[in-house]
Amino acid sequence: MGRTLFWLKDEEWARIEPYLPRGRRGAHRVDDRRVISGIVHVLKIGARWRDCPAEYGPYTTIYNRFNRWSKQGVWEDIFYALTGTSLAVSTTAVDSTHIKAHRSAAGAKGGTSPTPSAERAADGRPKFMP
Repeated sequence: MGRTLFWLKDEEWARIEPYLPRGRRGAHRVDDRRVISGIVHVLKIGARWRDCPAEYGPYTTIYNRFNRWSKQGVWEDIFYALTGTSLAVSTTAVDSTHIKAHRSAAGAKGGTSPTPSAERAADGRPKFMP
């Protein structure tokens, strides 16, 4: 079964290229088009960064670029360039956390009582001694 990878089209790339940060110091950057295509692919299919296909490059590079550009506001400019509108919504979180519990963990007390009977408590001896 073949994978379907996402790649930016030439017209999309031409619209967003002017909004990309340029002239940064540091190590030589890998191909921006490949990395952005990888970021869109991961966001589109909802996968973990670690599961990003190798065709896009190292997943750490893809995640670091996404994270850094998110803090700088670059993605808002790219989104506006692609859609023509700024529909950026404030932070929203949907939590579907659940905890598996055993069926007998419903809160009802079960089993025998751990407290000794009145007769045994009056005797003062532990029940494991003869």
